[in-house]
Amino acid sequence: MNNSVAKTYNRKNVSFSHGNGIYLYTADGDKYMDLAAGIAVNILGHSNEKLIEALKGQAEKLWHVSNLYNIEGQQKLAEKLTLSSFADKVFFCNSGAEAVECTIKAARRYHFNKGNNDKSKIITFKGSFHGRTLGTIAAANNSSHLEGFGLPLQGFINIERNNLDELKSSINDTIAAILIEPIQGEGGINTFDENFINEVSNIAKANDILILFDEVQCGMGRTGKLFAHEWFDVNPDVMALAKGLGGGFPIGACLMTDEVANALGPGTHGSTFGGNPLASAVGNCVMDIVNNNSFLAEVEEKGKIFNSKLNKLKAGSNLISEIRGLGLMIGIKFNIDSSIVANKLFEKNLLTVGAGDNVIRLLPPLNITKSEIDEVIDILDITLREI
Repeated sequence: MNNSVAKTYNRKNVSFSHGNGIYLYTADGDKYMDLAAGIAVNILGHSNEKLIEALKGQAEKLWHVSNLYNIEGQQKLAEKLTLSSFADKVFFCNSGAEAVECTIKAARRYHFNKGNNDKSKIITFKGSFHGRTLGTIAAANNSSHLEGFGLPLQGFINIERNNLDELKSSINDTIAAILIEPIQGEGGINTFDENFINEVSNIAKANDILILFDEVQCGMGRTGKLFAHEWFDVNPDVMALAKGLGGGFPIGACLMTDEVANALGPGTHGSTFGGNPLASAVGNCVMDIVNNNSFLAEVEEKGKIFNSKLNKLKAGSNLISEIRGLGLMIGIKFNIDSSIVANKLFEKNLLTVGAGDNVIRLLPPLNITKSEIDEVIDILDITLREI
């Protein structure tokens, strides 16, 4: 299709007119199962009635005011996030990349305010994805994302995941923070080892180093806990959220302890649209639904069901080498080119997401039903047999 949209994506030749729950529909009436969910965004499915009601209600009152003024809905959302996490303060923005940018800036500013001007470098990990800004592509250090954009932003040390010796050898007086996706999404659904995360915590505390978690993709109930780092029993000093926080409406957040947040005084950072009344209304509704013990327990249970059924497929097929992930953040690593499988699934009207390491991601809405899981498994089974 020739149009005026920049060609920064290899788009499938399909367009959707409406959606309902896990399903998307074309104008011609073709029905697709959406196991991509906008890349872990539509966590409550399409056309969720409660989200629509929240957005409509706010749209009839006030769309946007500047962050030069108090925004009631934003304050309510910040309170819900802080009461449910390690954090004391929240900075709102529009996306995951912006949330990670704030995370990086907050860590460096924290040490600057303490007079530790040399403490500005941040340790990151191979296989990470933190966004597409100049700062976040430098942090992840993916050569294909860096190519053609000049010299990368300085101050990042990129090491192997779960390599404790390399981590220890990288520690010195210039290290400000360690930035981690507890479960790497774009990299191939790679989960950090619990022992490694615990050692990161110990090393950070001993060396006045901040822990930064990027939970843009793995947060907001995706793993069966509100935040993925809860599985590791380690709290960060700063955490980036986005994607599922708005259930499809653009919003990001940088959660911080008071000690870190105090370093970001007036004028140090900002966002024109961040946490505006519309975004805050939807974010509040998402939190009210997802931050519920029974809802999260169901996500965990459905994740186990999915995992069990996928491992049965693996046992009966030489095409699958590994099932990865937690909850409803699922990766299937293949022994053949994963794009072959993804394209075949697309032909059967099942939408998935590619990832690194020859992995296909399944990131369904968190309210997917057990019968819908069975339907997905049936389509996968048929597809693998055909291949």
